[in-house]
Amino acid sequence: MSRAVRYTRFGGPEVLELQETPEPHAAPDEVRVRVTAAGLNPMDWQITTQPDMAARFGLTLPAGFGSDFAGVVDEVGAEATGFATGDRVFGAAIGRSVADFVLVKTPAAGLWPTPDGIGDEVAATLPVSGLTASAALAAIGLRAGDTVLIGGAAGGVGIFAVQLAKLAGARVIGTASEGTFEFLRGLGAEPVAYGPGLADRVRALAPEGITAATDLFGREAAETALKLGAAPERISVVADGPAPPPDVRKAGALDADPGAMERIAESIHVGEITVPIAATFPVEQIREAVTTQAERHVHGKIVIAL
Repeated sequence: MSRAVRYTRFGGPEVLELQETPEPHAAPDEVRVRVTAAGLNPMDWQITTQPDMAARFGLTLPAGFGSDFAGVVDEVGAEATGFATGDRVFGAAIGRSVADFVLVKTPAAGLWPTPDGIGDEVAATLPVSGLTASAALAAIGLRAGDTVLIGGAAGGVGIFAVQLAKLAGARVIGTASEGTFEFLRGLGAEPVAYGPGLADRVRALAPEGITAATDLFGREAAETALKLGAAPERISVVADGPAPPPDVRKAGALDADPGAMERIAESIHVGEITVPIAATFPVEQIREAVTTQAERHVHGKIVIAL
């Protein structure tokens, strides 16, 4: 037997259960990953509360939980390609990652070798957030010299977006709560409080204007960037919610450029990007971990240890 976090009804953290399940084995075209760490994303617990969102990802009840994972390949099917037993890997498997084992079909678009020098805790935070941040910035053609407004800059996607934008040579202004300001400054952003009066506060920081923006939480930053003169095609949004203003781009992890994940991993490996781990919970405390993340007060990523 093995363990997996599952739920049989939609709801909050209380629906998540750590269950014993039959141990899965790799089919001929699959590899099996023994999961050591799983990174949480807001979409994970949003799926458990929103049947429509679950359906968009092809999930029906009973369902597994989580998306991002890292671990070691411990079974390779006879026809599987690209990986060998003992390889350290990380990847994304929506609705399946918080479990002792994850099966991945090969050739695998969502499984990558873990570079030496990157621990499994960090690797397990990368796929959804890293690729979403990369896609959000690529959608607006971010370039050196831009002044970019990032909405939700202290969140799980925001920490990657801020650092990727800085690497691209942009000036970064990030919206956040005041309690995260020092954290954001440490990542290279100029923090500004979200909420009423945002346009005035951003204008005070950047009287020459905003040239680009990405809104990682809601629509406030996107609408503010439009007020401050940014062209709609140089603004992107990623969160579910009201339709964005006309010509504003929508982007998600699946829109990331080929090679984006490899570039992010290499930037972490050489020290250009850091991944703050806010907390690590044992899998037995999955409900506490999800509750902590849903409160949106953490600075960095939350990881589940298996």
